[in-house]
Amino acid sequence: MRALDVLCPQVHGPDAKRPPYLNDDVELVRGDIRDRASVERALERVSFVVHLTALVGVGQSMYQIADYTSVNNEGTAILLECLLKKPIKKLVVASSMSIYGEGLYETANGKVVERASRSIEQLRRHEWEVCTREGESLRPLPTPEWKTPNLASIYALSKFDQEQLCLITGRAYNIPAVALRFFNVYGPHQALSNPYTGVLAIFASRLLNNQPPVIFEDGNQIRDFVSVYDIARACRLAIQKEVSGIAVNIGSADPHTIKEIAELAADALNTPLEPEICGKFRVGDVRHCYPDLSLAREALGYAPRVTLRQGLLDLAAWLERETAPDHFREMQVELAGRGLLG
Repeated sequence: MRALDVLCPQVHGPDAKRPPYLNDDVELVRGDIRDRASVERALERVSFVVHLTALVGVGQSMYQIADYTSVNNEGTAILLECLLKKPIKKLVVASSMSIYGEGLYETANGKVVERASRSIEQLRRHEWEVCTREGESLRPLPTPEWKTPNLASIYALSKFDQEQLCLITGRAYNIPAVALRFFNVYGPHQALSNPYTGVLAIFASRLLNNQPPVIFEDGNQIRDFVSVYDIARACRLAIQKEVSGIAVNIGSADPHTIKEIAELAADALNTPLEPEICGKFRVGDVRHCYPDLSLAREALGYAPRVTLRQGLLDLAAWLERETAPDHFREMQVELAGRGLLG
């Protein structure tokens, strides 16, 4: 087994070395996915590829546009060109729930709405919920894969490109390819020092530094959180099952509000700190999005096994041994200075 990783300082720290949690049986090739020689070396004698490489911050992607496009889009293109010379048995690519933008909604009379959105003017008025143009409130629904993508950030655009590059190339060159649309992933070994990582890791970093988690908007936005252990199992199933050419949601199907998540994280870490609801918004954020897992069950035999309570207790046990630099305020200042925080 082999892993290719550049060990990005934002994720692994300035003096990044081989992660101690990486299994001894894994050969680590340190290199950039945009470096063809590194990719070719990593692909030697490989039959299955799980492509997880990406820069991963919605807010950061809105000003580091060239970097996100280069790593996520160009890096995927270089990987695929290398695969044309080195056919494999299966390619699994990590896509993202961010490609949906807002999730699926319905009106009071049951009409399904695919392309709901919120304007900047609406957000500046602190009108957080998604409505029709006539002002009718919409009710969120589980989002299936057939929903039309509605790309609200450079990150979302790059993840959709990654997904489609792999599926299109796979069909053209008979490379079995599956895209897994991950929802909000959490678990041990997340980058606690990265203020653009998953929200649970950001909350944990704040709590470990005796600071309250900061919540944007009003805290009632709904998300789905899936354990890294379920993510790993989904990748294995995508390799093993005789499926290709499709994109599949991977989540927990157990949606919670962000405010609930902050409270559950504080409880798991045994701290009395209450979340701070700041009433600001970030450009590119969506209100509600959580998955329909029907296709995951049908095509992959996937069903989540780790409950949120179990996952948070596991995360808390790992966090007891960790230190976490808190860079949240720096991120806020960066976004505000660029007009991306309202």
